Amino acid sequence: MSLPDLPSSVPEESPAPAQPGAEVHAGGAPLNAPVGLPGQRCGLVAIVGKPNVGKSTLLNALVGQKISITSRKAQTTRHRITGIRSEGLAQFIFVDTPGFQTRHNNALNRSLNKTVLGAVGDVDLVLFVVEAGSFALADAKVLALLRPGSRVLLIANKLDKVHRRGELAPWLKSMQERYPFTEFVPLSAKNPKDVAHLMDICSRYLPEQSWWYGADELTDRSEKFLASEIVREKLFRLTGDELPYTSTVVIDKFEEEPAHKGGRMVRISATIVVERDGHKAMVIGQGGERLKRMGTEARTELETLLDAKVFIELWVKVRSGWADDEARVRSFGYE
Repeated sequence: MSLPDLPSSVPEESPAPAQPGAEVHAGGAPLNAPVGLPGQRCGLVAIVGKPNVGKSTLLNALVGQKISITSRKAQTTRHRITGIRSEGLAQFIFVDTPGFQTRHNNALNRSLNKTVLGAVGDVDLVLFVVEAGSFALADAKVLALLRPGSRVLLIANKLDKVHRRGELAPWLKSMQERYPFTEFVPLSAKNPKDVAHLMDICSRYLPEQSWWYGADELTDRSEKFLASEIVREKLFRLTGDELPYTSTVVIDKFEEEPAHKGGRMVRISATIVVERDGHKAMVIGQGGERLKRMGTEARTELETLLDAKVFIELWVKVRSGWADDEARVRSFGYE
């Protein structure tokens, strides 16, 4: 094990180049994967951990652009998000996962946990993310999911919050006794030097093979999917802890048309789904101000992400008990 130095509707006027999902071979590689060059490396790296440990922040830092939403609310990430980073001869395919949920056994959380299990089943490297100096029961339950013999890096995140680095030594010893981690990497996902150091380490574990994606691709998720995620992020950030985590966002319309002055224009209609009338009033806010702010912030970010003029409409609907309805969970896009 290597131990580095601790260092109602409200309309809003408004790339991805986010890439839509590509057709793939049975093995997972896109049909249009580039021809390999000698020395090329490419591999899958899963990012796992309990809720709110910083996985999405780390993914965005590793990719170099925001593709996974973040907030203080647990269970913000609800899907397997793939981020792609190509550097030199190496292509990293990072897979962010929902935080493994043990508190609520409803249909939504069963779907999220299934996503986590699927992501760690067939990857080249696992990044097990914990808060530096901490290990709770929720962390232990995620660690128990990892297959014996897997290459697992222990990522001690939020290092900037540790005041005395020497205190990590006994904690690290206890972690080594819990699992035979391949390496230990203390870092802050907000520190570019730490992130670059982690990428250098990860590159050593990528198998030599042709790249699966083009050099300029950032994600395998569609622009429509990213739009729903951005709206959901604004929903959680602007409601804080008032709104239950079961609230979600469904894209009803995502249409592209020519802009008046050239370029792109995208029209988006999205429904925010909540479970109670009181939650609906909370989302809309007094005089519709909170919902309007969500639309404004989502539009602003989407215009940058999509490199387009964006017109977005947000609606709020009540669907009681949807999170414990298997059919409804699937209809809202959860596997």
